[in-house]
Amino acid sequence: MLATLIPLFDETMAVKAYSLFAQKKNYLLTPSLLGTGSNDGAVDIVGLDLIESMGIETLSADKEVFVEVNNISIFSDINEQIQTPHDRLVLLANHTIKPDEVYVKRLKELKKMGYKMAIRKLSDDSFEAYRNVLLLMDYILLDNKKNNMKEAKDYFSKFYPKMKLCAVNVDSIEELDVLKAEGGYDLYEGGFFRVPVTQGQAEVAPLKENYIELLNLVNDNDFDLSKAADVIGRDTALVISLLGIVNRLSLNSEITSIRHAAAMLGQKELKKWINTAVTNELCADKPNEITRLSLLRAKFAENLAPIFEMAVFSSELFLMGLFSVLDLILDKPMAEALQMVKVSKHIEEALVDCKGELAPVLDFILHYENASWQEVSRQMVLKNIDMNHVYDAYTKSLQWYRYLFGVK
Repeated sequence: MLATLIPLFDETMAVKAYSLFAQKKNYLLTPSLLGTGSNDGAVDIVGLDLIESMGIETLSADKEVFVEVNNISIFSDINEQIQTPHDRLVLLANHTIKPDEVYVKRLKELKKMGYKMAIRKLSDDSFEAYRNVLLLMDYILLDNKKNNMKEAKDYFSKFYPKMKLCAVNVDSIEELDVLKAEGGYDLYEGGFFRVPVTQGQAEVAPLKENYIELLNLVNDNDFDLSKAADVIGRDTALVISLLGIVNRLSLNSEITSIRHAAAMLGQKELKKWINTAVTNELCADKPNEITRLSLLRAKFAENLAPIFEMAVFSSELFLMGLFSVLDLILDKPMAEALQMVKVSKHIEEALVDCKGELAPVLDFILHYENASWQEVSRQMVLKNIDMNHVYDAYTKSLQWYRYLFGVK
């Protein structure tokens, strides 16, 4: 199976929910699924097994999760598939569910069970035809590229005032600003929050410069563990983070100093932790999703290393993923941002020019997190990669991310 989580933001750029997009089979090995996805997983709702096995807290913390249902899976016994509280799931009806009585009856049954409902991919001229379905919906996802957003917003505000409006396929800050200025939308989904910076912005804040200095210290070829421990000791946030992770790893050991804590991690793990913790601090003035994106890319890239037969590059792949949002963190073009930190030529080539030995892994991750399953499937076939290994690499990165923040 393949699965990824796509965030939905409110106006303040806080994540309020995630859409879980999943696929059970390789599209290119199952041509009938191309362009449809309607029969993938047969009668089961694809993705529920991921929620059940990992737990919704690991996947989304306290956020709702949208899970797609089609004209077949909507009739499955959802309670048999998952034990998650019903109000944490939003069943997202796709275009295969029609405004016919058989579907309306089933939607009403699910509503009575406590599930929330959403629908997407409705054209502007189909709203009236879907009236009996829309009356049961908690959310409507409006496509910024295909719907007339203003007319659709006015229509739903008038006839369905309690329904929450989600603007999806919002791919730039400019598009987001227009929609926010118009008002009336509750959630926004799209690539707007990770658009690469192309022009330099304000000077880097002094605090961020201190963190960058620590990054350069730890990534220097002559890295000194004691010197790094002394630098960490001057930052309360880093000290708390270090002690927290060491305590989780060494329950029966008494930590006597920052140097002792650093030594307990060891040089390799300390370097990884410092890069991770410092990146987290650098993101403090950014939307939380930027931190999550950076850390998940880092661990996913590291986990993919043996799958791509690149185990020797695992540490570099981790840093590549971690620094893949450095332009967003520092508000500078990637080439300029990377001049401030010490990275290998391999990482620089991948992040700036999308070429070199590490670039294929980065390209794969970017398609994967966008749920571009056709391209992901193509790459897996070309590289003879087992889909289950990729899924395992992704879910382990989710577990690692939650563990970092003390959620087991």
